[in-house]
Amino acid sequence: TSGTITFAGRDVGGQPERRLRFLRDQLQVVFQDPMGSLDPRMRVRDIVAEPLAGRPVDAPARVRELLEAVGLPPDAGDRYPHQFSGGQRQRIAIARALAPRPSVLVADEPVSALDVSVRAQILNLLADLVERFRLTLVFVSHDLSVVRHVCDTIAVLHRGELVELGPSAQVAEAPEHPYTRRLVAAVPTIRGA
Repeated sequence: TSGTITFAGRDVGGQPERRLRFLRDQLQVVFQDPMGSLDPRMRVRDIVAEPLAGRPVDAPARVRELLEAVGLPPDAGDRYPHQFSGGQRQRIAIARALAPRPSVLVADEPVSALDVSVRAQILNLLADLVERFRLTLVFVSHDLSVVRHVCDTIAVLHRGELVELGPSAQVAEAPEHPYTRRLVAAVPTIRGA
């Protein structure tokens, strides 16, 4: 309800839409539900190419590059989102987010709707893409074990306030704030009998 939002030193809060183009170019989002963020009437190649409209870029080549980068087969561009599994749809959403070459990728609970085995694949993919494309990844999740897997630094928010910030291992292994301790305690473990 208050405060400021800055990106790359520029105030973005309260700016008119036309002045935020730079932000859309540099910051892209991957949402929790890939099916909800993909137009079911569009082929995958058009979904991935959509952010490139009006840009001086070879869109078909960029789409091929991105589909390969996220681990999808070359013919994936000819199909529709409903023809893919949940994990594959999340790969499509990631490819689309990477299309305009952002510097920051915000991943909002990107694996919470996926099967456990697929989660690990997507988390590893995100880590690889961060390295490959030199991205800053802002990974939003309630699952500290997942956050620790892909993030160097953890910031814990509670009721809209930053309550803890530090290196991932430090926050996960020695949490200081009571809310962080509750998050760490909520991580499922397998205990021996």
